Amino acid sequence: MSVTRDGASPRRVTLSWASLTDKGNKRAVNEDSALSEIPLFVVADGMGGHSAGDVASAAVVERLSGITEAVTTADAIESALAEALTDIDKVGDESALGTGTTVTGVALAEVDDDLAWMVFNIGDSRVYLFADDELRQLTVDHSVVQELIDAGLITKEQAEHHPDSNVITRAVGFHEKPVPDYELLPVAPGQRILVCSDGLTKELTDFGIRHYLSTTPSAERAAVELVTAALANGGRDNVTVVVVDVESDETEAPGSDARAARHGSTRN
Repeated sequence: MSVTRDGASPRRVTLSWASLTDKGNKRAVNEDSALSEIPLFVVADGMGGHSAGDVASAAVVERLSGITEAVTTADAIESALAEALTDIDKVGDESALGTGTTVTGVALAEVDDDLAWMVFNIGDSRVYLFADDELRQLTVDHSVVQELIDAGLITKEQAEHHPDSNVITRAVGFHEKPVPDYELLPVAPGQRILVCSDGLTKELTDFGIRHYLSTTPSAERAAVELVTAALANGGRDNVTVVVVDVESDETEAPGSDARAARHGSTRN
């Protein structure tokens, strides 16, 4: 894709990506949904069971897919999430327990006349950055166990087996205004971004995630290897991943026909 700044030549950023989801080995249905199309790469993990959680996550993805510009804003994301909330609460009101969904992802945004990843999160799905041979988690879980970790009451290792490990403290749904956390990250060549539901992080440690991101040549291969490993390790939950690679970043010559350069795949 290309971004043109006043008085400057267009900037051409080439991305490749892949999205893959699986219901896992234990669940009857897949309540995860994903979106992988410029400007948004998103995973939503529904809760509430069949005909509730899957509807909630799909509503978020459908509303966000209405954002079709090359770059977007926090206001546009929050407007789409507000519309999704209306859709979700119609379904949730028919259930005694209600329904909701996490939503986590990255969006291409223009900040101070430059291109950036806008990382956003509600819930306990995650965004990771793999760059310069290092893995970094960019989001902070909205969960009971994360609050216990932050308070120093349990360790990260203890959190994996805590009885409240599935309890989240923020979601899209339940008549509550969606409030994402945000972080900005400059777009740079060589970046590999992973967006995933907790069905992946329940089965793979950060070391395992880093291994597959560092040893696979393409976004599609990385997605396949990650999901395959999660299933082999138990696959106790739905597993969804979106992998995005920044392949190149260059400035176009003045007057050139600068167009979006992008390709990706989605598999279920």
